[in-house]
Amino acid sequence: MKSMFSSSLPLSEEKVKSCIQNFKTQGELFGDGKRNVIKLFRIEDFVLNVKSFKIPNLINQIAYRFFRKSKAQRSFEYAQKLESLGIGTPRPVAYFEHTTAFLFKESFYVSEHLQADLTYRELTKNLDYPEHTEILKAFTEFTFNLHENNIEFLDHSPGNTLIQLNNGDYQFFLVDLNRMNFKALSLDDRIKNFARLTTSESMVSVMSEEYAKLYGANSEEIFEKMWSYTEAFQEKFHRKKRLKKKLKFWKK
Repeated sequence: MKSMFSSSLPLSEEKVKSCIQNFKTQGELFGDGKRNVIKLFRIEDFVLNVKSFKIPNLINQIAYRFFRKSKAQRSFEYAQKLESLGIGTPRPVAYFEHTTAFLFKESFYVSEHLQADLTYRELTKNLDYPEHTEILKAFTEFTFNLHENNIEFLDHSPGNTLIQLNNGDYQFFLVDLNRMNFKALSLDDRIKNFARLTTSESMVSVMSEEYAKLYGANSEEIFEKMWSYTEAFQEKFHRKKRLKKKLKFWKK
């Protein structure tokens, strides 16, 4: 099994490896484990978050073996990139890959487990959450900072930003890092990056006004773009859901 370690946390490599070796029988399950399985392991004074990516289909087993970086490797490297830019993400610890001569099998990404007060998702579910507008403005500034650093977080969705409140000194941390682009972003690229976050017009209004202020653009123009991209994403999302329901019906 290939492994790569970070110097972010002063941990024994052997103890981290033991989490991978005993992943199926030890550790505390975190989340529902429907897509990828995440478990928590305590080592010394740290809690580690170990994400096990499911074995890909045959075509991707070949692709990841010879042509593409795995999700675990990308998660690790992108976390290191974010760290170097001072952008919040749980500290990376290691990644592991199990391969055969011709196929890619299991992979794991290990990071420090971060205690958060909430995720962005809670803001979408409770518009009366304390300091809702202030948190949303700070989140918009955080996203603007991503864009200024030429980062396009392709999974910028409600569950993938952890938030620590810190008595008004809001801190944001990205998780589920394996899909990112690093490039100069046009205004459309930037505003489209908000499309998956919420269906609330009032939240889009707050974010668009704050982003316009930071970017130096007309707030009405930014709102129109952001709301248009939000509606387009929702229409595409619900169209896919309807199609899946039809396919399941015909399979019965």
